Amino acid sequence: METFDLLKQLTEAPGPTGKEEGAAAVIEPLWRPLVDEIVADRVGSLVGIKRGAGPMERPRPSILLAAHLDELGLMVSRIVEHGGYGFLRVTGLGGVDRRHLFGQTAVVHGVKPLTGVLGGLPYSYLPEQERDKAFSYETLVLDVGLPVEQVRELVSIGDFISFRQPLRKLGNGRVAGKALDNRSSVAAVTICLEYLQGRRHMWDVIAVATSQEETTYLGAYTSAYAQRPDAAVVIDVTHAKGPGSSESELAELGGGPVLGIGANVHPGLFKALRDAAEALEMKVGIEPHAAGSGTDAYAIQVAREGIPTGLIGIPLRYMHTMVETIDMADVERVGRLLAEMIARLDDHFMDGIREDMMRPHKPVGNGAEQNATKDGNA
Repeated sequence: METFDLLKQLTEAPGPTGKEEGAAAVIEPLWRPLVDEIVADRVGSLVGIKRGAGPMERPRPSILLAAHLDELGLMVSRIVEHGGYGFLRVTGLGGVDRRHLFGQTAVVHGVKPLTGVLGGLPYSYLPEQERDKAFSYETLVLDVGLPVEQVRELVSIGDFISFRQPLRKLGNGRVAGKALDNRSSVAAVTICLEYLQGRRHMWDVIAVATSQEETTYLGAYTSAYAQRPDAAVVIDVTHAKGPGSSESELAELGGGPVLGIGANVHPGLFKALRDAAEALEMKVGIEPHAAGSGTDAYAIQVAREGIPTGLIGIPLRYMHTMVETIDMADVERVGRLLAEMIARLDDHFMDGIREDMMRPHKPVGNGAEQNATKDGNA
């Protein structure tokens, strides 16, 4: 499937954090022909297992690929009446950027889906002290255009709301839309599974579209605990450069995968990903984390006895808005990189990273060296 068509299917599916079944229903038929087993678990994550070619005399090692399937959304907090019509007050699910809410189209998932618009008083009607501020949840309403009696029949407090936004093509292979955080990473895992159809790999691959990353990391905690993989890689998005942003710290759209290092990341998985990138002659960036990474890696690395975990980021602009923007080539490169790393795993990998932890390490390098691998991204 073309990458744009894949991303369009994934991003336009409704899956607000805590109610992800709409997104899971789209992912399941995409993954089913690529894995040997697939199941939706009891907390809403989707788990696909592709068995490796290693011998079964002993338990075959496994690697878990985690990309969260939930998206930012809203929730109904109150039903208010005006002129006989019903209007919905809402609250945010996840780190919604309120500056972008006014004028958006959204869908309430009640008794049946209801499309509405997020509106508020016009600028000239607002109190002067409110005119230059973002709308608050007390001043925004979701207007579904129905009499209040019908609204009360069809909508309940606590109903989930997803944004309605098509994926749009921009120039130069870039696209913009909602939920690219993190359906672009689900797309990358799908591309990885496609590559692995033609690559021999010894380890089992456990692909997980995790639930509730935007709020609790629930799907990461539970899937890592239940599946007990030997190692894991989390795939998420990372902030990309744009006008007004720092020129030294952020990734470039189209600049290739970004490898996390520091908190939540095991050096052995970082090295395995970097070595795979070098084998592909693929340019990668490096993103240091002095504290937590803000991703599912936080939850996966502490499951059971501890799971060595790596982290890959896809550069993305305008995060947590309805116009998130990525370069499709970055998604494709992450899929290739994952497949290459997995194909290189052998029986000695886990012993090697344990031994390597006891040896002194050379520093990763300064900013000038971060993208020193050859650029074979064409």
